[in-house]
Amino acid sequence: MISKILWVFLFLFSGLSAQINSEKESKGNILFVMSNAKTYGNSDIATGTSFAEIVYAYDVFTKHNYKVDFLTPNGGSIHLGHYYKASDTLQNRYYNNTAFMQQLKNTKKPSEINSANYKAVYYVGGGAAMYEVPENKAIQNITMNIYEKQHGIVSAVCHGTAGIVNLRTNNGEFFIKGKKVNGFPDAFEKKEMPYYKEFPFSIEKKVNQHDGHFTYSANGWDGYTVADGRLITGQDPTASAKVAELVVDKLQEK
Repeated sequence: MISKILWVFLFLFSGLSAQINSEKESKGNILFVMSNAKTYGNSDIATGTSFAEIVYAYDVFTKHNYKVDFLTPNGGSIHLGHYYKASDTLQNRYYNNTAFMQQLKNTKKPSEINSANYKAVYYVGGGAAMYEVPENKAIQNITMNIYEKQHGIVSAVCHGTAGIVNLRTNNGEFFIKGKKVNGFPDAFEKKEMPYYKEFPFSIEKKVNQHDGHFTYSANGWDGYTVADGRLITGQDPTASAKVAELVVDKLQEK
């Protein structure tokens, strides 16, 4: 009887200990911003959020003990794009992780987000990122609160950079003014294709119009990433993990 009681005590204690250790290990929260868009503008051309850009950054953050939440303009599910199941082991692993995929079907909406709970924002790309997010005032406010009030980090990859071009600081200036910014460059867009004709703007041109300094790798698909203070941006899906790693490095400096 005593041994049974002791076993129960040890079991409960070990569970409590694991919970305490887990809480100690958590380094904070990262907010992923994505779009609910399923088509390019008002066309019937399908688009989506880049699965690679989600999972490669998510994998880095969670391995460094950061918790990730997903935010979209409307909450709920997103439409996935650029998923190559046969060729990517990491994507396969997450695609077949029921709990992870459930999070992508139940993203949070702006009214459910308390900016004080986050250390960084990560804007995910894919064609969908050109819509709904760049003009969303509620998401803009969340991001700038994290950056200015929490002294957090803003990051983006590929077309995700579209989400930061309209951000303004508390003094009314564009957030990207005077900063080096990267994203998917015009040189790699297929401007002759119908999808591009639906784009509301060029990321590269918009960055420069808002007094940012757009820079990119002419080689492309080489993990090109730019860090300018607490702004970190990457060119295409190959930069997703590196952007996340630089965010982690920056957070560890604080």
